[in-house]
Amino acid sequence: MKTLNDFNFNNKKAIIRVDFNVPLDDNFNVTDDTRIKSAKPTIIKILEDGGSCVLMSHLGRPKGKEEKYSLKHIINKAEDVLGVEIKFAEDCVGEIAKEAVNNLKPGEILLLENLRFHDEETAGDVAFAKQLSELGDIYVNDAFGTAHRAHASTTIIAQFFPNNKCFGYLLEQEIESIKKVMESGEKPVCAVLGGAKVSSKITIIDNILDKINHLIIGGGMTFTFIKALGGAIGNSLVEDDKLDLARDILKKAKEKNVEVHLPVDAIVADSFSNEAQTNTCDVDKIPDGWMGLDVGPHTEALFAKVIKDSKTILWNGPLGVFEMPNFAKGTIALGHAIAEATANGAFSLVGGGDSVAAVKQFDFEDKVSYVSTGGGAMLESLEGKTLPGIAAILE
Repeated sequence: MKTLNDFNFNNKKAIIRVDFNVPLDDNFNVTDDTRIKSAKPTIIKILEDGGSCVLMSHLGRPKGKEEKYSLKHIINKAEDVLGVEIKFAEDCVGEIAKEAVNNLKPGEILLLENLRFHDEETAGDVAFAKQLSELGDIYVNDAFGTAHRAHASTTIIAQFFPNNKCFGYLLEQEIESIKKVMESGEKPVCAVLGGAKVSSKITIIDNILDKINHLIIGGGMTFTFIKALGGAIGNSLVEDDKLDLARDILKKAKEKNVEVHLPVDAIVADSFSNEAQTNTCDVDKIPDGWMGLDVGPHTEALFAKVIKDSKTILWNGPLGVFEMPNFAKGTIALGHAIAEATANGAFSLVGGGDSVAAVKQFDFEDKVSYVSTGGGAMLESLEGKTLPGIAAILE
């Protein structure tokens, strides 16, 4: 696996696929610069070697060229984060891009305009990828968030750099973190899977049962399992067509000696609202007209004990509707338990959009081992799929 440390970038131009697909407010201010910060170590290493950086990224899902999706809006924030002036090319291919690259000196950064202003990017067009490849001497992929897409800049471009392609530090870290959970993690390994639906997590569960010792299930998908076991779930979210699947997962887990931990109590509400009336009851005795929106205190304690005894922890998905303060307690308690286990030497990986949002919202970001930057890419890795952006570097 070739990484940045296998190259000296002195007098070289690195064309780097970064993931600067960051959220902007109505005034085009960056509201979360995590992805820019994540790319910083790679960029700084190349500049310190005496090289220059040509950065390419997408932003949003533009239809053709749309001003609101121009990457020029993120330049000020990126300069603040990187501490280096950034030049900007108003296109990512063609004469404009070529000229900007030709004028680039060692120690300088050039940001190309949004790749997705060209349909050829998402189509994985070879001719477009070749044009991009002519803008650098070494190709660096540091965009884990798009590694599951076979786009021109994430995958196809790599073929034009048979010996001069590598992973950036961020992508290397992502690969190593997932490997720690899936292959080399110290036992016992515990996976916490939350979120609304069993159907969206089934391939992950199937793939990780051979690699884990404990499976904690939370969030809305709890109630499909509880109903499958004969429990009363009131008006809670349920996938009635997945009851057999839930029973099958429990059976498989038992055969593989994986201990499954389901909530034992729930915070229930009479409507899906933070202002709803609430109560606590056994998770399998929820009355009609009530719905489970968070785990209860007994479940918090039960899950915390399992986490405390684990050496490797994967957290994907919240335990309740954490966006509403009255139903965030279970997710916060889980965050505290994982933070404590991490402080005591466990390795913890957090991934998937909602878990990452919860970790940031409740200030656990610096208290876990690693927070993945890629939602879909992370999930596909856990499903055991080979991501095209990663495979292209390894070829």
